[in-house]
Formats: sequence, C-alpha cells, structure tokens
Amino acid sequence: MLNIPIENIYRIGPSYKKRFKKLGIETINDLLFHFPSRYDDFSKIISISNVKSNEVCTIKGEVVKIGILKTWKKKMFITEALIKDKTGTIRAIWFSQPYLTKTLKEKDGIFLSGKVSGDKMLNPVYEKIGEKEAFHTGRLTPVYPETAGVSSKWIRSLISISLSKYKDKFFEILPEEVIKENNFLTRKESITQVHFPSSEVLAKKARERFAFEELFLIQLFVLRERAKLSKEKAISLPINLNNVKPFVENLPFKLTNAQKKCSWRILKDMEKDRPMNRLLQGDVGSGKTVVGAIAALNAIKAGYQVAFMAPTEILVKQHFKEIFNLLKNFNVNIGLLTGKEDKFYSKKLKNSVIEISRKKLLEMALGKTNEKTGKIQTGIDILIGTHALIQDKVKFGKLALVVLDEQHRFGVKQRAKLCKKKGEVIIPHLLSMTATPIPRTLALTVYGDLDLSLIDELPKGRKKIITEVIKPDERKKYYNFIRKEIKKGRQVFVICPRIEASEKEDIQIKAVKEEYKRLKKEVFPDLNILMLHGKMKTKEKEKIMDEFKRNKGEILVSTSVIEVGIDIPNATVMVIEGAERFGLSQLHQFRGRVGRGKFQSYCFLFTDSSNRKTYERLRALVSSENGFELAEKDLEMRGPGDFIGVRQWGMPDRVMSSLKNLPFIEKTRESAKKTLQKDPFLKKNFYLGEGLKRLREKIHLE
Repeated sequence: MLNIPIENIYRIGPSYKKRFKKLGIETINDLLFHFPSRYDDFSKIISISNVKSNEVCTIKGEVVKIGILKTWKKKMFITEALIKDKTGTIRAIWFSQPYLTKTLKEKDGIFLSGKVSGDKMLNPVYEKIGEKEAFHTGRLTPVYPETAGVSSKWIRSLISISLSKYKDKFFEILPEEVIKENNFLTRKESITQVHFPSSEVLAKKARERFAFEELFLIQLFVLRERAKLSKEKAISLPINLNNVKPFVENLPFKLTNAQKKCSWRILKDMEKDRPMNRLLQGDVGSGKTVVGAIAALNAIKAGYQVAFMAPTEILVKQHFKEIFNLLKNFNVNIGLLTGKEDKFYSKKLKNSVIEISRKKLLEMALGKTNEKTGKIQTGIDILIGTHALIQDKVKFGKLALVVLDEQHRFGVKQRAKLCKKKGEVIIPHLLSMTATPIPRTLALTVYGDLDLSLIDELPKGRKKIITEVIKPDERKKYYNFIRKEIKKGRQVFVICPRIEASEKEDIQIKAVKEEYKRLKKEVFPDLNILMLHGKMKTKEKEKIMDEFKRNKGEILVSTSVIEVGIDIPNATVMVIEGAERFGLSQLHQFRGRVGRGKFQSYCFLFTDSSNRKTYERLRALVSSENGFELAEKDLEMRGPGDFIGVRQWGMPDRVMSSLKNLPFIEKTRESAKKTLQKDPFLKKNFYLGEGLKRLREKIHLE
C-alpha cells in the first residue's frame, strides 16, 4: 500500500518527481522514511513584549500590514510585515520571497518562529492560525535533508498529509515480545513522533525504534542466509598433507603463525559436506593470496576445480602471475579469463603461458564426461578472472571452491550459477579475502553470515613504513627528499582525491590531471611522470602500470584506483594529497602500496587543513600500523560509510550511525536469533516477512 508513487500526491509533477528522486524519494514509503536531520525548537511561545534579541522563539499575532521593497543595488525583493499582539508589535522581514504578499493578508492570524535580531525577525518560519494543528511553528519542528526546489517546509506539508492518510497502513513489523522487552513505541506512534515529536525524548525513542527495526531485519537476513547455507550440500575435500607440506616447504619465505592458523581453519571447513562461507581478513601485505593458494591446491589435488575472482583486470593479471609462480611445480592447469584477454598455462606446454580462444578456454573449464567411467575430465584446474567468470556462458565441470579477492558478497545463487547443471544442488565452498579491516560491529551486521578468519601479523623482517603529516609550508623540503629517493633508483606514488577539478567543488581539492601537469612543469620537469585514473581505458591503464613496473617512470600520479593489489617492490614513497579527504582505512591501504621490497619506505600525508580534529585523525595513522585498530578509530571518527562501500548497499544513515554501537548491534542480533528459533519461516508475523522482502529489494546484501 505504501509503495504508491510519490507523483500521485497533490502538486508533484514530472520535474518535481526528478527532484524528489535526488533525495531517494520515489514512493510514499520513501517519503515517510525520509527522517529529519534535526529539529528546531520553536515550542516556546511568548508575547511580543517579552521578546529578546538573539532568542529563538515563536510569537502568535496578527498581520497589521505587509508590503514589498526592492533594493536596486542588489536587485533583491524584501518582504516586510508588521505583526501585533495584545502586548506590542514586531517586524518580520523575508528576503527574495515576494509571493508572501499573496499568501499573507492584513488581519490574518499568524505564528512566526525564528531568531530575533534587534526589533525584528529575519526570514522566520510562518504559519497561518487555522483549524489544522500547527506543524511548522510552535513546536519541535523537523528540518529535513533538502535539494534545489524541495524545501523542508514543503516536505513537512507532504509528510503531514501522508501521515493523516496512511498512518493506519503502518502495520507492526517487530514481534510483540521484542517491543515489550525493549519498551519500544508502536510503529504508528514512532512514525508520528519521528516527524512531529511531542518532546525530544519521544523523538529519540522513535529514532531508536526504527534503527533497531532496520538492523533487526538485516540480522534476520544474514542469519537466515547462514541457516539456508548450512542445509546446502558441498563437496567434502579431505586435507591432503602430502601436497600441502611440500607447497609450504618450497615457499621462498616462512609462513607466519597467523597464516598457518587461517589455512588450517579453511582446510578443516572444506572437509565438511556443507559449503564453507568464510571471510579472510588480512592487513596489506600479510599474505592472503598464499593462504588462498593452499586452499586451491588442496581442492585441485582432490580432483576438483577452483574459480578465483578479482574486481579489476590489473589485479586479476597480478593474481594470475602470483598463482602461476606458486603452483607451477604442482602440475596444475591455470586459465586466465578477463573481458578482453584469455590465457592458459600447463606443465605439458613446457611451463609456458599461451594465448587461447575464449571458446576453447570455456570448453576446457566445462570438460567432458568419460563414457567408460562416467567421470568428468576437465582441462583447467583453476580459472582466474574478473566478473566475466559469472557470465552465463562460463560453466565449470567440477567446481568445488570459489576464491574472491576484495568482493565480499557472493551468494548461493551466484555460486550455483558457476556449476555445470541448472539447479545444481552441490554448492562450491567460498573463501572471500579482503585487505580492508572490518570493525566488529560491521562484521556482526553485514557479514553475519560469513565466518571470519584474521591474519593479524605481517611477515618477519618487514620494515616499518615511516609516516608523516606534512603541512603546506613544508612541501619544498619533502620534494627535495623525494628527489633524493629517485636518485637512488626508487619510485614514487602521488595520490589525489579527484580525477579533474570541478567548478562545483572546492578548488583546493587536488585533482590528478592538474597535479600531473604541475609536478611535470614546476616541481620535477626533468623526471618522467606517469598518470593513471579510472576513466582511462583498460589497455591504457595496463600500459601505464607496465611502464611503472619496468621503472620507465619515476613518479605515478593516480587516483584511488591503485588502492588495492598493486605490487611495485621498487616504490618507496607514497605521497597522499588532500589526505584529510580519505578515511584512515583507505589511507592505510594506500600506505600498503609501498614497503613491499627490501628498501626503507615512506608515506607522506599532505594536507592544507588547519582543523585540529583532522590533524589528530591523520596523526592516528602515524602512530599505528595496525589496520584493524585504525578501522575501529575510523568508525568512531568518520562513521561506517568509509568501509568497503557500505553506502552503496543503500543503508539509511540511521542504520550506519548505529554501527558504532556494539551493545546495540549485539542486542538486535540476539533478538533476531530468538525470533528465528521460535518462528524459522516467519509465518507468525506476515508483516515481518514483508519487511524482509522490502529490505532485500532496497539493500543490496547479495
């Protein structure tokens, strides 16, 4: 019922429909869940004689006269009204609102709310005294996120109309015992109190109830996914130490204890006949790919296939090279599949990598059934690719394990899609890897259906990256230092927040194109400087990265496109322009692009901000190398929107702000668990089931 399009409301035509869409409002439901960003307290109604300058208040009076003045100098219309009550008079002045002379007439009873300046009120909120209850003045007045042409006042009016029409359609979602246990307002009471609260206490209670409701639905979703997955069938892959031990012993480095523990946990999960669903978290450079290779080798030697997926072609090619080097001595057939390039490696080809047609690669992945044995024989053991792997044409004959890098959501349906048959009941095991440390509250909420493993130590012998916050007047000194590093044969990254400058944005924000030109012309005219950004074509990006890898350029100016997976051991300096515009976790990711070789490395955080809090936040990066500790600080200081695209899932701000509150998260999770224990299929509460359906449509958790 509440999914009625917004344009069905009075006065909303096509042009205003577009404006409302900018605010995420397309239906009545969206409108009613467009919550105030704050409340103006206009509840204090006083007589005009008691008005004091700089006081925020509401007066009740009558319009004595109203007229328009035009200031020729600024070409602005000023509307001025004289308002009286029994105790005196006051002037009300509005700028650039000439239409008010048609709206307000002499002898109209009126409420005015706003700040008093001397003997007048400037741009006060007004409301005629009539039969309807006041909702713009004389109360805690909601102020909403706005856009051009859609004001808070108009939003208030529409919400008031919608509440009177549709409040009775606000059916209860939360189970009765959850409401009683938490002393919540009912859903109907909450939607009224969140928009037009009787008091600050009730406004807060209403917000808490809705934050709980939405987190409760998310917890139900992930817990049900976990329960569903536990009933699915997977291939049991016994641990074969005869393969794992030689692999580990032949590595050119020693595994850390954390790598060993995580590898063992993953292998034990893969022994089970239900699908593994594990997220492997490891700081930058902690060696996640090696752990993934151990799992892959165990699956391959059990006679099955592995799909290895990464988000970008650059990263996929890097993984292909790394997996090739790790597994080339174990008689493994490896395929590479991207949007534009397909390759194949086999021991039979005398350890060489060849170009191969897409058709042939897919045939080898699918394999053939041996007529005598009935077993499937495939030509590819591990296929490494981008999202091209989940195209309909790509099918595996014996897929048992899917490894994802920096992509955390990959549902049962997507995994089943990779299998040979439609409706395949055998679901591959899933190992998802990330270098982005995830705070516990976020993990409990969004990744509650995933088991978590943590590589919490770096390989021994890794040199600490020296990190410094650089003020504007120190630039020259650090440019000289960078030149010395380059003379030693080292290379430098320079990261900027934007690709190009925009008139709409602060001109102080560093942009890649402008910074590239500036460095080339003014700072390092004698050096070879390269540029990289997301708008470049894939081949162009690959060419630039290849040149930088081969030391054909001393400096690479880039956007955050290099944040994940770029490995240049010769790069020793990371310069981050406009560092205050990035989250701590993202800055930590950038820093991880250097310090990957044997040389001492440096990370310089350039900032023009004089804000004390900003400086303190950046100093946190200087004092800590622990990505998980930084993630918690980032969550506390900036909120969860900075973590692995949380905003893109469509989560409302009230849910994201709750992700800072661990006890609150744990409470919603426990309530969701109890609800599912009593009613696993949510048959007792129809509206709860409907709420869960809407969540799946609105928030993209799969």
